[in-house]
Amino acid sequence: MTGKERVTDLDDERAFRRFFEQHHADLSRLAYLVTGESGVADDLAADAFVEVWRHWERVQAADSPIAYARGILANLARQWIKRQSRERLGLLGLGLLRRDRAEPDTPAVLDVRAALRHLPLRRRECVVLRYAFDVPEREVAEILGISVGAVKSLTSRGAAQLSQYLKDLPVTTGGLSASARRA
Repeated sequence: MTGKERVTDLDDERAFRRFFEQHHADLSRLAYLVTGESGVADDLAADAFVEVWRHWERVQAADSPIAYARGILANLARQWIKRQSRERLGLLGLGLLRRDRAEPDTPAVLDVRAALRHLPLRRRECVVLRYAFDVPEREVAEILGISVGAVKSLTSRGAAQLSQYLKDLPVTTGGLSASARRA
């Protein structure tokens, strides 16, 4: 290895470390908001950075390196969710899990993260990227590999669905729902 190659490798490593330090928390938060699982979010963020490092030249050359990294993370999260769904269906098919057909008991105060889990994956990804990360529509389209029009539509529908879901929750104060207090 020549001295010039070592300097270039060292420069790449320094640039990657800066990128990691600047964006690790955001990628981890994105993974958490998409999956709803904190432990999984950290793993997905780490896996995304492994892929970013493997393709560092391409990432650095991209118009938006963070968009490239978010795209990697979104793909990894999507794969994880699909894998979880397949595993759950397999366990249901074997009768190892029982399917509860009753409506879930809604907690008195709903965290937005829990409400996000009710959105279909693509809508959730668009809503999270647009509103939690303030990513422009064009960049969201690039990250998810869809058109800008699809981003607009999915974000709008996702926000409306999220709003409706949160609006329909019973309001609780002091352990009694609003309807119970009126009775």
